Amino acid sequence: MTQKVAVLGTGKIGEALLSGMIRAGWAPADLLVTARRRERAEELRTRHGVTPVSNQEAAKTADTLILTVKPQDMGALLDELAPHVPADRLVISGAAGIPTAYFEERLAAGTPVVRVMTNTPALVDEAMSVISAGSHATAEHLAHAEEIFGAVGKTLRVPESQQDACTALSGSGPAYFFYLVEAMTDAGILLGLPRDKAHDLIVQSAIGAATMLRDSGQHPVTLRENVTSPAGTTINAIRELENHGVRAALIAALEAARDRSRELATGNNA
Repeated sequence: MTQKVAVLGTGKIGEALLSGMIRAGWAPADLLVTARRRERAEELRTRHGVTPVSNQEAAKTADTLILTVKPQDMGALLDELAPHVPADRLVISGAAGIPTAYFEERLAAGTPVVRVMTNTPALVDEAMSVISAGSHATAEHLAHAEEIFGAVGKTLRVPESQQDACTALSGSGPAYFFYLVEAMTDAGILLGLPRDKAHDLIVQSAIGAATMLRDSGQHPVTLRENVTSPAGTTINAIRELENHGVRAALIAALEAARDRSRELATGNNA
């Protein structure tokens, strides 16, 4: 792995990506980072052995640029980068809602752009990263993006038209599960359990259920029915979930996340 890769705007996800790449075999000497604060850049150098550079230097010297700044900061970053990015650089965007055309219009003609939506389980090498090609990106560019993000979890290629839906499902997805665990923990306390015990019960149940979903090959309805005995405790709980419209609320929530991703593409950051 001799290509130089630069992570621009290295926050938690960017650092997780760097750490995963190093574990996967990238040499720290081939990894460049930029950060808004000098102290943060030096922290990354000390922790991972990577090289802090300016955004302009990264654009000039790296073969692949991974842009991990917030959507509202992307325009300013591209204005800074555009005069320095040759058309043969691969640009990977990790910003929610921003289409590859946005980058292609602001960079040199023919610049290959790949759009990636990952999620916070990258911090524990269990990310779900969804990858889409811009109009100038080749299969080789996609494979390179998969190699990078595969260092911190699973990858999936989708048409870019599906990216907003994937952002709603997996990009924001961990938050929904954390919210559910929080609510179930409160329920456990209401039922008389200490918080720590309720937490442990729910987290292990979640890990076990997720492993079964991943490894069993069975439909989630089948797995749920296997837990649901006639006139038992589970069916009573499911009835209450249905009575309170939990399924409909989840669908509405994901539609709202999808719509917000589309709004971000129009520059509506309010």
